[in-house]
Amino acid sequence: MKTSDFDYKLPESLIAQTPIEPRDASRLMVLDRRTGTIEHRHFRDILDYLQPGDVLVCNESRVIPARLYGHKSPSGGKVELLLIAKRGENLWEALVRGRKVKVGTRIGIGDRDRDRDRELSPVPYTYIAGEVMGETEAGGRLIRFDRAIESLLDDLGVMPLPPYIHEPLSDAERYQTIYARVRGSVAAPTAGLHFTPGLIDEISREGVEFAFVVLHIGLDTFRPIKEGKVEDHRIHTEYCQLPSEVADQLNRARAEGRRIIAVGTTSVRVLETAAQAGKQQTDASASLSTSLLVPYSGWTELFIYPGYQFHAVDALLTNFHLPRSTLLLLVAAFAGKDAIDRAYQEAIRKEYRFYSFGDCMLIL
Repeated sequence: MKTSDFDYKLPESLIAQTPIEPRDASRLMVLDRRTGTIEHRHFRDILDYLQPGDVLVCNESRVIPARLYGHKSPSGGKVELLLIAKRGENLWEALVRGRKVKVGTRIGIGDRDRDRDRELSPVPYTYIAGEVMGETEAGGRLIRFDRAIESLLDDLGVMPLPPYIHEPLSDAERYQTIYARVRGSVAAPTAGLHFTPGLIDEISREGVEFAFVVLHIGLDTFRPIKEGKVEDHRIHTEYCQLPSEVADQLNRARAEGRRIIAVGTTSVRVLETAAQAGKQQTDASASLSTSLLVPYSGWTELFIYPGYQFHAVDALLTNFHLPRSTLLLLVAAFAGKDAIDRAYQEAIRKEYRFYSFGDCMLIL
């Protein structure tokens, strides 16, 4: 399968630079997989397509201030880090921008002088040091910090907006979903950005359930597939969780014939990872489509592209994704490549807003 088949040209003017207000004023394209029909609505109209008993599965991961600015020690050369994932005790995978950041390089972040006087400072630590321990296959670095960095990020870090967004964000909470709770992502699960508290209350009153999972978004959100063949791409591993009570909730819904609607591609990956784990716990001759979702906590490297058979998702809410991205391939696998090609061209023709702060699509 050629990666170039998942390319498309997008006018730069359609890349949303700022979030729309209110959140649910974004546009909503509704694509019916069975009939191929497309409708144009607004997100606040989503209740017209939901049914009592549906379960909306949302990723409650919260974006951390993962972009850090520091310097090499002792040379003082500037270094920019983007933390991607925690890989061990005080050990983080990061993308690094700077000259000659080799294994063994020492990096300092923050104000060392204030750290020396921390007895007089209301902030326990305002400086942290790290050392480059190794390189990753994706071209990043493994950096071991001299103490836990998580509690320092709010003081030392910056919200890591995607590289295609050039406008400053006046309110950092607009790059969080309203239900974001578990810190760990370096990008927002953008399909959930359209929900407002009032809309969630309205949806719940109509008998639609919400379920919450976690997937901490990492490197593949930022990089296109560079391999010529889709199958040659190795997806970046991401940490995810499907709690036992959520697995029970979803299994009840499936047993009762109710729909499971994934809010975003990240929720899809959690559900499908749990479905595959469930299969491994059943008899080898059992059909995967009838296997249960099991609680799951761990890393996933599930790469979904056309030809994949879905087992845990009946409908998908998703934003419009970058060309040559793993997210676009997942959506094409779910709806069919021809349908997605047609929907994206229609979105361009109708001047939908694309990417993180853009409009969204409901695939039924």
